[in-house]
Amino acid sequence: MEMWDIYDSNKQRTGRTMKRNDWCLKEGEYHLTVLGVVMRPDGKFLITRRVLTKAWAPGWWEVSGGAALAGEESKDAVIREVKEETGLDVSDCKGGYLFTYQRENPGEGDNYFVDVYRFVLDFDESDVQLQQEEAAGFMLADREQIKELARQGIFLHYDSIKQAFSEEME
Repeated sequence: MEMWDIYDSNKQRTGRTMKRNDWCLKEGEYHLTVLGVVMRPDGKFLITRRVLTKAWAPGWWEVSGGAALAGEESKDAVIREVKEETGLDVSDCKGGYLFTYQRENPGEGDNYFVDVYRFVLDFDESDVQLQQEEAAGFMLADREQIKELARQGIFLHYDSIKQAFSEEME
């Protein structure tokens, strides 16, 4: 059974854990998720399309990510998630942590912090090995293509992470 650490409002572990997707968090309690933006040296970004069987946002585009497991550090979680979902190893890549944002869902018990990372990796499309349960396809997209998907309302978390695609972060 997958367990997640519970954090306080200062993003400090409380010493308590919760079961995955057991939305029991009280006000001021959070779990930690991570997102890994993978950029090639040519400025294209790896984005994946969510499988249509997902309960939430099926068919939308996104970057790799997920929840940090209990006891797992943020960077280890993002490296694991990118590897699981795309087959790419970003552990020795240029780049790293960019910023954290916080999401509160009052009354739902699902409050979380999101640590956003960006890694620069020289890879070919043939290197991408998608996790079939998570992704129905992928694209190497430039900034304008990603903005267009966001304008169409089919790019997950774009407003919260758009600065991760900006040239200023390079």
